[in-house]
Amino acid sequence: MATTKKASGDSVKNNAATKSKAKSMPANGKDPKGGLTAAGRAFFKKTEGSNLKPGVRGPADTPEKMKRKGSFLTRHFTHPRGPMVKDGKPTRLALSAQAWGEPLPKTDAAAGRLAAKGRKLLEKYHAVAEKAADKSKKRS
Repeated sequence: MATTKKASGDSVKNNAATKSKAKSMPANGKDPKGGLTAAGRAFFKKTEGSNLKPGVRGPADTPEKMKRKGSFLTRHFTHPRGPMVKDGKPTRLALSAQAWGEPLPKTDAAAGRLAAKGRKLLEKYHAVAEKAADKSKKRS
């Protein structure tokens, strides 16, 4: 494995993983309706080692779905990284909510409602998880 020196004196290892990160996502990796396609998720798995799953559509009726959807909504819509609509069209940020089965937010207030829904789902998840932990303690 080759090592090179940066101007600051730190050595940098050149390996196959860092070289593969330079490649960009395939054109079919982004779903035009929001989110990533299977090809986009495969690209991130190959380059980053991430095991991305498709968004939770429909009701979050299991603890795993509550946790995933709640985390997504809270993370993306509590402090959005951009506008919901640009030039009269929804941005990819807004489309991502729709890809997860939520209404398309068009204003910051709508994004705030999605964030509140996410926090509510996480609270519900924690309550279910705590209840399950109490049950397992009683059995032992």
